[in-house]
Amino acid sequence: MLLCCSQNVNYLPGITAAFEPLGFPGVLFPTSKFSPGVDFPWNWRFSIYKKCNTETISILPFLIGKPSIYTSNLDVARQVVGGGIQSYWIKPEDASTTLLKFGMNLAAAEKDTWRRHRRIMGPAFNNTTYALVWDRTVQAYKDMIAHEGWSDPSCTSFDEPIVQRLTFKLALLIIGSCGFGFDSFSWNELPRNSGEAMSVQESWKNVSETVLASSVAPKWFRKLPIGWIREMCKAHETLNEFMHAQIADRKREARSGAPPRNDVFSILVRANEDDVSKYPLDDTELVSRLQDLVMCCWSRRLIFQKVGNVFLLLIAGHETTGHTLAATLGLLGLYQDVQDEILQHILDVVGPTRVPTFADYDALFKVLGAFQEALRMFPAGSLMIRIPTEDTLLSLPNPIGEQGSKPLPVSKGQRVIVDMIGVQYNPRYFPEPEKYKPSRWYGAKTSAEVEFSAFSIGPRQCIGRKFATTEAVAFLTLLVRDWKVEPLLNAGETTDQWRDRVMQGEMMLTLGVRKVPIRFTRRTTKV
Repeated sequence: MLLCCSQNVNYLPGITAAFEPLGFPGVLFPTSKFSPGVDFPWNWRFSIYKKCNTETISILPFLIGKPSIYTSNLDVARQVVGGGIQSYWIKPEDASTTLLKFGMNLAAAEKDTWRRHRRIMGPAFNNTTYALVWDRTVQAYKDMIAHEGWSDPSCTSFDEPIVQRLTFKLALLIIGSCGFGFDSFSWNELPRNSGEAMSVQESWKNVSETVLASSVAPKWFRKLPIGWIREMCKAHETLNEFMHAQIADRKREARSGAPPRNDVFSILVRANEDDVSKYPLDDTELVSRLQDLVMCCWSRRLIFQKVGNVFLLLIAGHETTGHTLAATLGLLGLYQDVQDEILQHILDVVGPTRVPTFADYDALFKVLGAFQEALRMFPAGSLMIRIPTEDTLLSLPNPIGEQGSKPLPVSKGQRVIVDMIGVQYNPRYFPEPEKYKPSRWYGAKTSAEVEFSAFSIGPRQCIGRKFATTEAVAFLTLLVRDWKVEPLLNAGETTDQWRDRVMQGEMMLTLGVRKVPIRFTRRTTKV
């Protein structure tokens, strides 16, 4: 790591590197002193800002790439991503390449396009949806117990070498049921395209692990006759076909006059169709051609946008939730005192046998805190990229303990990246950031940006936040009440060694945690 100050970024302290971390080929290299790589915000989370003696740094590539600015300061983040129609800051389209892989969506959109997508998606997220999420999660937990063989009283413990196998299946079940309306979806019946050998979950796993490289790699790279590249292309094709098929099914249902479904995706498609109808279209075309000719005019773009929002639903409802639940279980296994506190809290709220309901959600604030703290330590949305549309100034707060701030001129088009890992590990906001302390969240107000910044900040906070937290609280309440969670250690391994080996971040489509091995032991007595 070579410290530097350069005129290119107005002498902002930082580091020089061979390649831009988020460009090609920088994303292909692991973190090193010559190339930070895409994982450097995680790998250097305790050191990079400290060594540069600032919360906002520069990275200057000397071989390939352009200079960039990274910040771990929330005040700077608000200036950059705060939004507003008069804001000079926008998300560059090339920074949304990964999210745009299947089309425009709420997360990738800007300004008027974002407001339109937000208007379409907003009505789908309401208390009726969240109550459905809770009920389906309770049923999914029961299915898991039955199908995994945990219901046999003679079996007192179970080892799960990769707990994501359970958490990802749960998350896919819930997004499948509450997000896409798959009423027949069950623990052992995952969706797949007709005639396809690869399930949606299998294709999604592959996509999540390869979409970053796929998005920045040149076209010739994807045509190489290499097994894993062919598998990657097949996974992307399978997922794309699945999403288009779901749109077609919902449109057929709407045209048939069938009773409307209340899952998120069906509401989204109906809202989008209502939005389409606001455009001046000929009545004859609408009736006789069933809107097919309208597609030729301009709806083709909207179909692609629908697919993009389906892609976003799969990210928010599957990838991020599955990883954060896995991280939560790993951390509860490490911190047995915290797990005992959470267990006692659950017993105080719902008792040892009562099935919890959505009405218990607010009372189970310590369970929510356990999930929120895991999300702080492994923030799924780890980077937010913006550029100014004209020359502007950023106000950089002085170091912790010092009053005031200093200006930083930023040129038009200069890339500024909000490092959410840096924010979540910034001691200005979270004392002892390396420690798992769910108590940080007890009593936190949902409007408090600092506390909930892991769900993004400003008007663009994650629209699916309560969808995810509802699912998490319901699942963790049932699981922790019934089962003691412990690290599954290798022979001779200590819990500290397990933590160093397992509880590490990995940058895939979102930031996740490594494969988490867990031992579940049936509770016979409860604290």
